Amino acid sequence: MCLTEEPTEILYALGEQDRIVGISAYTIRPPEARQTKPVVSAFIGGSVDKIVALKPDLVIGFSDIQADLAKQLIAANLQVLIFNQRSLQEILDVVMDIGRLVDAKLGAEVLVDGFIRGLDAAAERSAAVSVRPRVYFEEWDEPMISGIQWVSELLALAGADDVFADRAGGKLARDRFVSVDEVRAADPEVLLASWCGKAFDREATELRLSGVTAVSKGQMHELPPEIILQPGPACLTDGLTALQQILEPYTR
Repeated sequence: MCLTEEPTEILYALGEQDRIVGISAYTIRPPEARQTKPVVSAFIGGSVDKIVALKPDLVIGFSDIQADLAKQLIAANLQVLIFNQRSLQEILDVVMDIGRLVDAKLGAEVLVDGFIRGLDAAAERSAAVSVRPRVYFEEWDEPMISGIQWVSELLALAGADDVFADRAGGKLARDRFVSVDEVRAADPEVLLASWCGKAFDREATELRLSGVTAVSKGQMHELPPEIILQPGPACLTDGLTALQQILEPYTR
C-alpha cells in the first residue's frame, strides 16, 4: 500500500508493481497506476476501512504530515513504514530501502546508479557556470514556504543559488516560512513556484512581491509539483531537467 506517489513510482521502476494494492489520489507517475490501482488515500488522510480491506502486508507513507493516518493504521493492526527523506542522498537511500524490502536489491542498485550518474553530470555542468542566478523557490504562498532541502540541492546542481538555502534543511514546513520583507531583502533574480494542490497565481504574486527583481522583470516560472515536490525518481530526473531548462538562460 502506497500512501504517496514516490513508493509507487519506485516499485514500478523496479518491476514490482504487482505488489501494490492501493495508491494515493495524488499519484500521477506513472500514469498507468491510476488505471489499475484503487485510490485509498489523499496526502493527509485516507480511508482506513478501504486500506484494511485490501489486506496489505505493509503500508508505506511519507513525513510527519501523515502521522495521524499512520497512527490510525497502526491501531488497525497494520504494519506501517513512514519515510522522512529530505535530501537527495536520503531519496537515494529510500530507493535502496524499498528495493531491499521487495527482494529487488540488484534492481534498486542499478536504478540508483543511473540516478547518481545524472546527478554527477549535472554537478559537472554546474561547476562550469560562472554566473549563477539567485532563485527564490516558493512551495506555498500563504503562508509563504521556501524550497525543501532536495529542491535547494537540485537548484545548486542546475547552476543556481537558493536565496533561502539556510532554511532548506528544516524538517517541518514552518521551519521554511518566509516573509514578503525577507524575499524583498533577498531580491531573487528568478522566482520558481510549485504549489502542491493548486496552480500558481501569477497576478497575485506580482502584487504580493512587487519590487522584487524576479517579479519586475517577469522572470517567474511554474513547475508541476509532481516532478519537483515528490521525493523520489521524479525530482531526480524530470525535475532536475526542468530546472536546468528554465535556468539555462540565466546562467553563463
